[in-house]
Amino acid sequence: MGSVVVVGSLNIDSVVEVERHPRPGETLIGGDLEKHFGGKGANQAVAAARAGARVSFVGRVGDDADGDRYLERLAAFGIDTAHVSRSTGVATGHAAIAVSADGENTIIVSPGANGRVTAGDLAPLSALGPGDVVLCSLEIDPTVVAEAVRIAAGRGARAVVNLAPYVALPAEVLDLADPVVVNEHENEQLVADGLAPRSVLVTLGGDGSRWGAEEVAAGRVDEVVDTTGAGDCYCGTLAAALAAGATAGDAMRAASEAAALAVTWEGAQPAV
Repeated sequence: MGSVVVVGSLNIDSVVEVERHPRPGETLIGGDLEKHFGGKGANQAVAAARAGARVSFVGRVGDDADGDRYLERLAAFGIDTAHVSRSTGVATGHAAIAVSADGENTIIVSPGANGRVTAGDLAPLSALGPGDVVLCSLEIDPTVVAEAVRIAAGRGARAVVNLAPYVALPAEVLDLADPVVVNEHENEQLVADGLAPRSVLVTLGGDGSRWGAEEVAAGRVDEVVDTTGAGDCYCGTLAAALAAGATAGDAMRAASEAAALAVTWEGAQPAV
């Protein structure tokens, strides 16, 4: 069984429930402010660990109390934080999230320490080998993600790139990923930019997911509470399954079931 190395972001999510999302220039009164652990990278790492993978994290937090809390949080899930650096004089990343009555969300991210991740932080990837999986998303510098993918490929490891938030990475980088994971909107942006990676997995919400010729139905959801982080849960679980040697179809099915469960709790991550 290989290991999963997540290269990505860590955020504190400030969440407010609203009846509906505001129109431009409009002010709404929402519910009580709640704080949760988030960030695409951390969400994916937690999902991979919950799926049984041996997980390590490459990223940055600030030299603040939020950074302290996040390191403790990851460790509680058994995630190796030896390569999570502290950025002096910078806050840990933060996201402002509004969740509407129907469970849909809007998110504004302040990168903070996530914006200080550099290629120099990728030294741990030199220990990768065949069977290992590097999972990246785009809430950090795209050039760092591109370098992480190149290192993974050079070491014979599998690179999984969740192209969210969407960034048009170089075609040669995307062709090294197996797969590039996008939702329907991100897939449309790929096509519009003339990019056609050799391995693309498209998540289709309630219609399931598609990876080449492999199509898998969505997991059953009885009640949607909060969609925040569901896509990250999918990606983390997928990476864990692939590191364990699962086929594409089996990995997608495990990811779909995990994502369906993720929309039943508040916030991007479950309780420990």
